[in-house]
Amino acid sequence: VMIYSDYTGYPFPTAPPVDPFAKIRVDDCGKTKGCFRYGKPGCNAETCDYFLSYRRIGADVEFELSADTDGWVAVGFSSDKKMGGDDVMACVHDDNGRVRIQHFYNVGQWAKEIQRNPARDEEGVFENNRVTCRFKRPVYVPREETIVDLHLSWYYLFAWGPAIQGSITRHDIDSPPVSERVVSIYKYEDIFMPSAAYQTFSSPFCLLLIVALTFYLLMGTP
Repeated sequence: VMIYSDYTGYPFPTAPPVDPFAKIRVDDCGKTKGCFRYGKPGCNAETCDYFLSYRRIGADVEFELSADTDGWVAVGFSSDKKMGGDDVMACVHDDNGRVRIQHFYNVGQWAKEIQRNPARDEEGVFENNRVTCRFKRPVYVPREETIVDLHLSWYYLFAWGPAIQGSITRHDIDSPPVSERVVSIYKYEDIFMPSAAYQTFSSPFCLLLIVALTFYLLMGTP
């Protein structure tokens, strides 16, 4: 019996190519999606300390998140500006290099993972020391304590931090940024929040100092 291999035939089947992660577009902010940017003035989805966008697609809301971290980036939906009793979606960079979308519920200062995860069409990437992800979740989920109804308006809590073996640990900054007002998914705004390094003149004390100095300079000395 003669056995031979025919190398002129069809090549071995290969896995279908994985679509590369489409970059987050910031020129759509305030037009076809709402955005929050935290960091240096003029920053974008690749340079802000933290970035979030949201837009309605049919019965879903698509979220895009990105942060300057090698661990995790998250958004929480809260009835107040404090952590506790919040529905949280987090994109977590695990030890295998993948970015997974997980669902948490804040119990006080502790985030408990909830097995029921409303996210779908999930995609994420870790590159340039940033965790970036995109996913959809339904606008409305009936009767579920840990999953809020996005028809309603909520304060958005923005957080990011390190992960250990794919598990999230405490956020990077002591007081993570929070939206100033409740957010409606039916209103697309482009909101910039300066990070601590760029908030030099925002405190009342600094403002008072500037007023005092200006007054002193205007009065002059005899």
